[in-house]
Amino acid sequence: MSWASWSDFFAMGGYAVYVWGSYAVTAGLILAEVIMLGIRKRAAKARLAAGRGAGMP
Repeated sequence: MSWASWSDFFAMGGYAVYVWGSYAVTAGLILAEVIMLGIRKRAAKARLAAGRGAGMP
């Protein structure tokens, strides 16, 4: 594909809402996953520091 200008590129042939929306949703989900991984890592470290390993009550 080729575009005559940057505005044509960003318009994506009339499908910009779908194209850029899918990129935004994907980026949001990846960011949420990274944040959740950090939270789980912190919780696991806290459990280990308290002497309560995974699976122990």
